[in-house]
Amino acid sequence: MVAKLSAVALLAASISAVSAQTYRRLGTCPTLGCILPPDQADFLPGQLFDLRIEVHAPVNGSEAAHDGVPDEAFTVTIAKDGEEAQDFATAFGIDEPEVETWDFSWYEDLFAEDKDEASLVNVASKAYRKLALYEPGTYTVTLSYYDGEETTAEWTVRPIANERKAKNVIFFIGDGMTTNMVCALFEGVVYEISLLTSIASQITAARLLGHASINGKYQSLLKMDDFPVIGHQMTHSIDTYITDSANSASALYTGHKSTVNAMGVYADSSEDPFDDPKVETIVEIFKRLTGGAWGAVSTAYIADATPIALSGHTRLRSQYAALVDQALNGVANWTQHGGPDVFFGGGAEQFIPGSGSYEGRNIYDEFAEAGYSVSWNKTALEAASNEDKALGIFCVSNLPVWLDRNVFTENLESQANDPSGNGNAALDLPGLKEMTLKAIDVLSTRGGDNGFFLMSEAASVDKQMHAMDYDRALGDLLELDDTIRATIDKLGELGILDETLVVVSADHGHGFDVWGSADTEYLAAQDDDRAKRRAVGTYEKSGQSQYTSAGNLNYGTGHSFPANWEPRYAIAGGLGATPDHRENYKVHRSPRSPTTRLNGEYYANPSDAPDGFLVNGTLPTDEAVGVHSLTDVPVYAWGPCQETFSGTYSNIDVFYKIANCLGLAREEGDSGCAPTKH
Repeated sequence: MVAKLSAVALLAASISAVSAQTYRRLGTCPTLGCILPPDQADFLPGQLFDLRIEVHAPVNGSEAAHDGVPDEAFTVTIAKDGEEAQDFATAFGIDEPEVETWDFSWYEDLFAEDKDEASLVNVASKAYRKLALYEPGTYTVTLSYYDGEETTAEWTVRPIANERKAKNVIFFIGDGMTTNMVCALFEGVVYEISLLTSIASQITAARLLGHASINGKYQSLLKMDDFPVIGHQMTHSIDTYITDSANSASALYTGHKSTVNAMGVYADSSEDPFDDPKVETIVEIFKRLTGGAWGAVSTAYIADATPIALSGHTRLRSQYAALVDQALNGVANWTQHGGPDVFFGGGAEQFIPGSGSYEGRNIYDEFAEAGYSVSWNKTALEAASNEDKALGIFCVSNLPVWLDRNVFTENLESQANDPSGNGNAALDLPGLKEMTLKAIDVLSTRGGDNGFFLMSEAASVDKQMHAMDYDRALGDLLELDDTIRATIDKLGELGILDETLVVVSADHGHGFDVWGSADTEYLAAQDDDRAKRRAVGTYEKSGQSQYTSAGNLNYGTGHSFPANWEPRYAIAGGLGATPDHRENYKVHRSPRSPTTRLNGEYYANPSDAPDGFLVNGTLPTDEAVGVHSLTDVPVYAWGPCQETFSGTYSNIDVFYKIANCLGLAREEGDSGCAPTKH
């Protein structure tokens, strides 16, 4: 954001810019005048959005100015490509909104927090709702306040792209997936030989592991490596370079960056987490313009960030119940997306009437009353009609991971996670593949000539990486690849492969890598930690994979998964950012719990990997699990427009590439509704 400030305000802003790294008064607002969407925002032609203006008057702290009284007489103008500026409300043909006022507090840095010295800020604000810009080009929004101070934001409306090249889109998200994780999977996989081995050369860690290979040459690849195009996207959020799943998913779905925990909005400073300025999502635009079908599939609870951000608008991702209501009923005075045609995952606690559901209501009944079939298990899912909208909620919380559903199945029996809320264990569970293939059946039927958009998420790649339960994370990533393989086959059987764009990516990554092998028997036999570390073999001592040597084992899980999850020589790998924990590199027969809490801090759990060695953490002591990393994440593409996904680009560009392929960048008058326009 570019600003013209008085000397006093400029000094305050410069101090804030230096000191406010851990905390920010408002991340997109380094000056006392805030424009949301901020400087550098991009828009799809015709995409709906709100504008929020805030003028701040800090009462105390290093930025204290204007006696703590915000200027309520501020003005806002907009100008296109150097043309004469117009009053903002006049340009959009709307009434000038009323001024709102509030205050908020924040800590300028850790020293201020330690002393409990919060800075108070008084705010004057206006919100301009449901706007759209149709003409491509550059627009300058100018906020004038405090008798001569200005803040400007430059917006870019992307080019028109109204030729539809793909009828359907399937967007696979391996939550937290990185190239290094994909490479680690080669160790346990025997597939049909891929003709596109050149893609493997772009996955550098694949060369290091040498598993399922003969004399260093792979005999097979993942289905992802069969995709003809690979690119990489940068995952930064709008005001931090480490992101979370909410705003990173939102960037993929809207073409607008946001703040950690926010989705479908630019985060403002008001108390209400639902009044922040909204931006229209890919499925809202797709439904409004084409009338096609859309759906979400996830192995997480369905109100989790990645699936719910398709329709969610809030700066607080933890508003689970309200976000499920938004998914079904939409948002007032906004695009009515009609509800998902497919909604499959976990998270029964948001549907069972009670403290976890919206206003305590029975959300299962509300979906049923809206015409949805309701499935609570795999058997019911398979029997559900493809003609009707389909809700499938298969357990409380997240679905059990692939490794527990298929190998260590005894872990399922102790859970009280039946989606009815009866306290029993959910045992008849679909996996990502079963949910995705059923979703394609429903969406292709209901979408018809209008097409469909499906997001399918392997959520526990991320969740198990956080827990440092690497085998469970990699098992779910293998399940994702198996699902992709089955999906490509399914699309071919339906005769729609050539008209469907399939994209595989992640919302963010983890700092995971593999550096060798570990002799787990030798490690367990040693008496002290330093001796145990001698069991790790690097370089020439890393050897070959034993994950494909089954012996007498037979899990019955097919060729897409390791034949032996408990080899003597396991991969030695992990995260770069962790709490204190113990490590023995063995698969954990039950879900891992790496830390224990004592006096508000986390320490290595002595019951976890007791025959392993202590690994000192690199994170603050109030962090119980691993965290996300800065790494770029891969983007694989197959189908119409696949060539546009090569290279390295921002996460928001994934949205524009998909939207352009669907022909959603429309000219004025070709909108399917009548939003306010400029």
